[in-house]
Amino acid sequence: MDLSAAHRPAGQQGLSLFALIMIGLGSIFGSGWLFGAGQAAQVAGPAALVAWVIGAVFIGMIAMTYAEVGAAYPLPGAMARFGSLSHGPVLGFVTGWAVWIATASLIPIEAIAGTQYMSSWSFGWARGLVTDGSLSGTGMLTALALTFALWLACYWSVSLLARANNLLTLVKFAIPVLAVGALIASGFHTGNFTAQGGFAPNGWSAVLTAVSASGVVFAFNGFQAVVNLGGAARNPGRAIPLALVGALSLGLVIYLALQVAFLGAVPPERLAEAGGWSGINFASPFADLAKLLMLHWVVTMLQFGAFISPNGANIGNVASSAYLAQNLAETGFFPKKIAEVHPRYGVARPAMWLNLGFSVLLLVTVGHSWEALAGVVSAAMVVSYLMGPIAVGVFRHTKPDLPRPFRLPAARVLCPITFAFAACALYWSKWPNTGKVALLTLLSLPIAAVVLRRRGERSLLRQFAPAWWMAAFLLWLAGLSALGSTRFGGHGVIPGGMDIALVGLSALGFYFWAVRAGVAAHRAGLPAPDPVTAAAPAAAPQVQPEPAGATAP
Repeated sequence: MDLSAAHRPAGQQGLSLFALIMIGLGSIFGSGWLFGAGQAAQVAGPAALVAWVIGAVFIGMIAMTYAEVGAAYPLPGAMARFGSLSHGPVLGFVTGWAVWIATASLIPIEAIAGTQYMSSWSFGWARGLVTDGSLSGTGMLTALALTFALWLACYWSVSLLARANNLLTLVKFAIPVLAVGALIASGFHTGNFTAQGGFAPNGWSAVLTAVSASGVVFAFNGFQAVVNLGGAARNPGRAIPLALVGALSLGLVIYLALQVAFLGAVPPERLAEAGGWSGINFASPFADLAKLLMLHWVVTMLQFGAFISPNGANIGNVASSAYLAQNLAETGFFPKKIAEVHPRYGVARPAMWLNLGFSVLLLVTVGHSWEALAGVVSAAMVVSYLMGPIAVGVFRHTKPDLPRPFRLPAARVLCPITFAFAACALYWSKWPNTGKVALLTLLSLPIAAVVLRRRGERSLLRQFAPAWWMAAFLLWLAGLSALGSTRFGGHGVIPGGMDIALVGLSALGFYFWAVRAGVAAHRAGLPAPDPVTAAAPAAAPQVQPEPAGATAP
């Protein structure tokens, strides 16, 4: 359904600012709060608190770039369309493919989250779902069953589950708040924050790894819901940036509270027995901790929340990933049949079958635990963020008259810095996660070449010219990751410190290359007609000559 302001029936009010904040907050609280605090503490110790702040700042910078282009183009599934609008069909497919992979990957990881928390139940069969921190054969079958059950429910009626999600959002917001209060009241050990190696026992590089690979970026990914649905707001230009700030700020407060409660509630003797925070490895972090503290009512509440939070978030994931696959089919890069919508139920069932197959593939290959899949999914999410700052830079050159309800301040400085930050976050995801995600993303290029050739396109070089920067960027970053510091999973050829400097500085060069490629694509007429300015009468030429020496927005 198109919820944008342009397609809203006359007299129908849009979403309020409060409703849009709740949509973002509800999307932020999926399985991230169930596992993020425990995983981040294991990786970074008490310094995991810093990781949450860094993650919120990073996502906030990305979100503000999407606020400008999202308010200018209040389109359904907007994040998957900016590449096509800025650089043409090939990069549009590459970035749309990346967004689809990142969104579809959320379906199995939420099912894994529910399964791992089921292992904290007192039944014998439930305890056998997880063995040595990974799903057992029975656990894998259970995760597959949960994935299929929710998929089947959406297969028959997405709208029914969407209405139920309003209540689920309130419940899954209340459960972590109650859990924080109970854990702190049970006994808070301030010495945990400096014992067993100090505040940052594994060094500050571990804090950066926690941002990308321990569920911090994963937890804040729900901001995309505000961008994708912001066009339905009464005043998108005001509502989108305020809702982003509101949802991310409230999310950060609650995640920090969860992290503080987890760090302070772990019994000091258990911490000493484990040899420090690296040895604290709970399959169901908060539920297992509550069991240690004999908080049986908290255990029951968390076990209930383990179904509510992941499966509630998965309602949007199943629907969104189907829409993204449908969008790719409508552009001609996926088979047209995938875009077919059922006349009675209003869902693209072929797209849902595609996503189910992809979910099963992830489960049986890399989905042995929430932690194992979270690193790959988080890296895929970072790749899907790359187009935000670049789209702002390209549109500032090529569409100076585009109506911008929200205009990012100091974009000349913030956009390249934000892109460099995204490149660093991808590097922090650690090798081989960076290599896996680069390979998954680059698989879209041969598919695009085959499709264009079948369409009769004679000059593939012309079509691919605006997308070479993305291919080069991913290959370069994967190479740096493989050769970089052992602290980020590399082979240590490039020493620590120099590796991050190389990533950040080279990212600036790739940013300016990407902006220039977008400007050149508009001059070559590669992007599709603009859905906003094309509707305006007597539209002026889209591309404005660059002033001498201009390189950035």
